Amino acid sequence: MYFCQKLRFNIVIHIQDFTFNSFQTRCSVIWDEAGNCAIVDPGFSNASERDALTGIIASRSLKPVCIMLTHGHFDHVLGVAELASIYGDIPIYMHPEDKFTLSNNDFFTRCFGAPMPAAFETVDIAEGHVIEVGSLHFEVIFTPGHSRGGVCYLERQEKILISGDTLFAGAIGRSDHPGGDYDQLMKSILEKLMVLDGSIAVIPGHGPCTDIAKEGMTNPFLLPFNEPYED
Repeated sequence: MYFCQKLRFNIVIHIQDFTFNSFQTRCSVIWDEAGNCAIVDPGFSNASERDALTGIIASRSLKPVCIMLTHGHFDHVLGVAELASIYGDIPIYMHPEDKFTLSNNDFFTRCFGAPMPAAFETVDIAEGHVIEVGSLHFEVIFTPGHSRGGVCYLERQEKILISGDTLFAGAIGRSDHPGGDYDQLMKSILEKLMVLDGSIAVIPGHGPCTDIAKEGMTNPFLLPFNEPYED
């Protein structure tokens, strides 16, 4: 868990990260200077994890505006239904293609012995949509491949990309499970993420944070595509 504060263009963005469940899944609470917050991928799996998340929100007097899902895999959504019941009628944003993923989470729960997430209703998002969280504006980037409806969220002014399980530090998302597609994943990363400003910070769904430039230069899954083309 860590807290960071970035100041750019007179806007302050606060990020509190948590690592939840046995898959070490990142959940982020992101808020502006007025306390308006978004909760990203609340995959908490027990009361202790839930209380850590809600405790930060309460102690800092934050106002939850929405839940933003990068995709529907069980480890990213385990706490969504309970969190929605706590904070009332706030929208739960997810790409509609990942309703397939939600409906197939029993595959993962059988494989890994994990609990099945409780059902919840989502609000559809698509490429180019902008989710407003107070003074923060998160652009939706549709990045299928790890799942059918995977998305990333870009706060362009603050230069922060929430990449879910599409791009990691030194790795990329898996594509060998229902709804995954390696070619589609690589297309998403190369054509939509690697064209972004290199200074943009990347907050992935698992593992350490990174940035676009570092992944373009050092990520072993992307390096072959960065070599000069020769006839």
